[in-house]
Amino acid sequence: MGLQAIDHFTIRTDDLDASRRFYVDILGLIDGDRPPFDFPGAWLYLDDRPVVHLIAGRGTGEKATGSIDHLAFRASAPDALRQRFADQGVKFREQTVPRLDMVQFFIKDPDGVTIELNCLPDAG
Repeated sequence: MGLQAIDHFTIRTDDLDASRRFYVDILGLIDGDRPPFDFPGAWLYLDDRPVVHLIAGRGTGEKATGSIDHLAFRASAPDALRQRFADQGVKFREQTVPRLDMVQFFIKDPDGVTIELNCLPDAG
């Protein structure tokens, strides 16, 4: 047995609609098919994989997940991302990784989860 890849991340959200809009409209994920669980949620796809699962209405009041700091995605077209953030009024922090010439953006989802977007030089 060996690890092959990260399958998905699950995020508990206070506002399912706001989170769904953020991940679809800002990050470009696709709101896709989800099994008929007995609690509200959404599965958001990157290509053909549901990489972000949103859960709402579980009634636990618990949001802590230990030491997880952020989710990171490989991205492209940093100029287009900057424009999308400006158009949508999304605050972001930007930095360039020394020696890698990789542009990174850091944004927060509606529940305060930090999302890192990494744009490699050859990725547009």
